[in-house]
Amino acid sequence: MSIRVLLVDDQRLVRAGLRALCAAEADIDVVGEAGDGHEAVRLAERLVPDVVLMDLRMPRMDGIAATTAILAHRPAVRVLVLTTFDDDDHLFPALAVGACGFLVKDASPAQLLDGIRRAARDGHPFSPDVLRRVVDRALAANRDPQPAAALVDATERERDVLALLGAGLSNAEIGERLRLAVTTVKTHVGNLMTKTGSTNRVQLAVLAVRMGLTDG
Repeated sequence: MSIRVLLVDDQRLVRAGLRALCAAEADIDVVGEAGDGHEAVRLAERLVPDVVLMDLRMPRMDGIAATTAILAHRPAVRVLVLTTFDDDDHLFPALAVGACGFLVKDASPAQLLDGIRRAARDGHPFSPDVLRRVVDRALAANRDPQPAAALVDATERERDVLALLGAGLSNAEIGERLRLAVTTVKTHVGNLMTKTGSTNRVQLAVLAVRMGLTDG
């Protein structure tokens, strides 16, 4: 089954290039295009894409507001930010509202296509180095000196799952690495959310990096 993708960018040439890139892939189907956040919200509700490739700076409604609105009505949709701006002032708000990852527009075609596929598989398409920058900002904002306290009740296997989740792996990839069924991985992820008070996988990934579980 093809990955249903909604392209959101205020530049027509960018959308045309993205559509042409995706059209060459048998497993990716562009189901719609939006030139601003308002249109993106409307189309996401009607088309129910698997992945929304979201620009950040757009007229009328920006990508952060559009992501918030889309996920409020369609929480299963995966929003992957594609932006020119990779500074923390853009990246951290995108994660905070539920984006599953982000790529910059100078990414290679292969990186972009891989990012779409990883997003569709519940992965997180961003580099560990960039995630660490976002974590540093989160720590500065929250002033939380004891992230390890959140995992006081976690089992050793749950910590293994969390470490791989923090590295950006999908449930299927975690299962393959740890030799676990995908349903078992999902159970561990659900338990981690409950024990840490996290509401999504990105928050768990941030916690993993804060605890140093992804080092090495």
